[in-house]
Amino acid sequence: QVQLKESGGGLVQAGGSLRLSCAASGSIFSINAMGWYRQAPGKQRELVAAITTGGRTNYADSVKGRFTISRDYAKKMVYLQMNSLKPEDTAAYYCNAQGVVASMPMNLFDSWGQGTQVTVSS
Repeated sequence: QVQLKESGGGLVQAGGSLRLSCAASGSIFSINAMGWYRQAPGKQRELVAAITTGGRTNYADSVKGRFTISRDYAKKMVYLQMNSLKPEDTAAYYCNAQGVVASMPMNLFDSWGQGTQVTVSS
């Protein structure tokens, strides 16, 4: 079983910055990709940013140039640096990880964290 734990959310004024962190733990053989999604009230969950083992990144158009995703492979962590925050960035942010479990059989996993709230005031 793989667990993800997010931290770093909070309340910030427009134009401010926050850094989200996510730690993966459990029976992990390898992590192929990690990412951040968000879901605002009444809206569908959407991809914010993702990063693969090879370091390839993918960003939603709405956050390009403002958000940066990074990984610490040794610590099994992923970060999201969010700058120039806007009220429309307000949402619950969820960490996601995909990989292979260490137990037998070595199945794939696709795990989610509980989410952390980011609120940007105008």
